[in-house]
Amino acid sequence: MSGRILRDLYFYCSEPENQFFDRKSARIKPLDILRHLVAFANAEGGQLVIGIEDTGEITGFNYGTAHDINDYKNISLTELKDTPVNTIFDTLDVKNVNNEDDKILIISVDISSDRVIKSYDGKVFLRQQDKSKELNFEQIHHLQYDRGQRVFEEEIVQLSDLSEVDEDLINSYKSLLNVPEKTTEEVLKARNLIINGKLTNAGILLFGKNPSKFLPQARLRVIKYDGSYQKVGTDINIIKEKTFDGAIPSIIKNAKDFINTQLRDFQYLDEDGKFKTMPEYPEFAWFEGIVNALTHRNYAVRGEHIKVLIFDDRMEIINPGPLPNVVTIGNILHQRYSRNPQIARTLCELGWVKEMNEGVKRIYSEMEKLFLKQPEYTEPNGNVVLTLENNILNRILRALDKAKNTLPEKIFDELNESEKLVISYMFNSGETMTTKKAIGLIGKSNSFCGKLLKTLKNKGILEWHGTSTKDPSQYYTLNL
Repeated sequence: MSGRILRDLYFYCSEPENQFFDRKSARIKPLDILRHLVAFANAEGGQLVIGIEDTGEITGFNYGTAHDINDYKNISLTELKDTPVNTIFDTLDVKNVNNEDDKILIISVDISSDRVIKSYDGKVFLRQQDKSKELNFEQIHHLQYDRGQRVFEEEIVQLSDLSEVDEDLINSYKSLLNVPEKTTEEVLKARNLIINGKLTNAGILLFGKNPSKFLPQARLRVIKYDGSYQKVGTDINIIKEKTFDGAIPSIIKNAKDFINTQLRDFQYLDEDGKFKTMPEYPEFAWFEGIVNALTHRNYAVRGEHIKVLIFDDRMEIINPGPLPNVVTIGNILHQRYSRNPQIARTLCELGWVKEMNEGVKRIYSEMEKLFLKQPEYTEPNGNVVLTLENNILNRILRALDKAKNTLPEKIFDELNESEKLVISYMFNSGETMTTKKAIGLIGKSNSFCGKLLKTLKNKGILEWHGTSTKDPSQYYTLNL
């Protein structure tokens, strides 16, 4: 057992039951808690608190028909002999609802990385959000097969030590857990992220200063293309690319900030006569897709890294390796299982990870809210790909129809696609145009966009406003 992190009483009373936490009244039969202990062990570990009602009311062990506290401590030892669960028991002194001195029992359950834990009756349970669900024969088989991949998290990085830890990240983690008095080593030990002074793979990935020093595959690369296809050689069409290779929490934050600068907003005239802004994609959809990729990828697959490809008409998030064995393309909306339980739990505590299938469901709903095509998960070549399609083309075509009816047909037909995009945007939004705005709109270079606007001015379509070519406030308006 690696250890545990104890929280305060308020947390145990108020925290919603979730993937890592459950509470039960001491009136529950001791035998009935076994399904929850087994489910936590087969998933990402967790804590079960006995003596608090589902409502958060503290009833303790001196209340009504409560069972003896030792019955709960002994039940797993007597009934799970063949596949024991690693547990630590703590008691917390409290006042119960009758204002009497009492206790609650906190059972911390460690992850079972090398085998599937079965209950006393041979049944297998897996924690799924706030429920401990029984698995069928096929699911148990998949779970047994997947045990080997989980060992990767616990492998020791031989050349590492505490000096490799990013102290800012670990201090933020301690602050969120409300355990600032704990040392870095104590916190890492509690999550089994350090063994005999050396960080594990999971420890390096979560809190390392430079994870790619030890795990070169632990990177995320964002590539933005001009057009809808990748081109190579002399026709290469990469507009922008950037690689992120820090600890996972840093990659999440920095990649989010960068991608936001690469996506477009669309201006449209609403029915109320006011201009509104609609993003190219809902932020939650692509961001959750990236977080899920970083959380659940198979980091044992070397030579590959996560890629985010941005095309004119879609975004692809490519995650090396297949889905965890319990999860399939067919059940991804409903089935939760983490290949990397230590990483998933820590990122959840840091506030980055949602419940897996809850997050996937919301990806679908957020796309639907913007009237975008349903997201698509596929597994080509043994990788997991999430594809999000925009409808920029349809939006542009609608705006182009309006602009085409305004411009003389010959002039409009001679415009290239970038020129048409600028004109349709200005016509539809009523806004002025600058070189900087054109860069964000069409995704081309500063010199390209500057020349484009001058060309439209020379054609008499745009009118330039400014005191000189170096005027920082210069802009263009439609000359129609």
